[in-house]
Amino acid sequence: MLEVPREEFVPELHRASSYADEPATIGHGQTISQPYMVALMAQVLELTGTETVLEVGGGCGYHAAVLGALAARVITVELIPELAGMARQNLERTGRSHNILVVNADGSRGYAEGAPYDAISVAAAAPEVPPALLEQLKDPGRLTMPVGPSWDQELLVLHKAGGR
Repeated sequence: MLEVPREEFVPELHRASSYADEPATIGHGQTISQPYMVALMAQVLELTGTETVLEVGGGCGYHAAVLGALAARVITVELIPELAGMARQNLERTGRSHNILVVNADGSRGYAEGAPYDAISVAAAAPEVPPALLEQLKDPGRLTMPVGPSWDQELLVLHKAGGR
């Protein structure tokens, strides 16, 4: 987390509060997750530096940059074209793009072209884990995402092992 300058991924209007432990607006009705949540999600993936990781909900590229500092390769999928473009620019400007691919697509479908993944990190909450993500996760593999209704989610940490 110390290696990735969070303020470089937040729009200038919100840079003064870059390190407040709360989500920050990044435009298009989206937010960058609070620093604590980014750190927790990265930690539970137990990355060693050799993995290929899928990140769903790329936003401004910050979470991908943190994961990119911990894994060999990161593919981040962002649905909103303008945010995918922002993520690419932020990653290039901060020198973090060397092992990160930004894809503009529907993340609930994963990204089959890069599968299988050692780990998957999903920023957006959903009522359940999309089946495509489970299919694209290696065995063994780890997945983390907030799951539940809009008013009450829990952070799911799933360890896929033995075909389960």
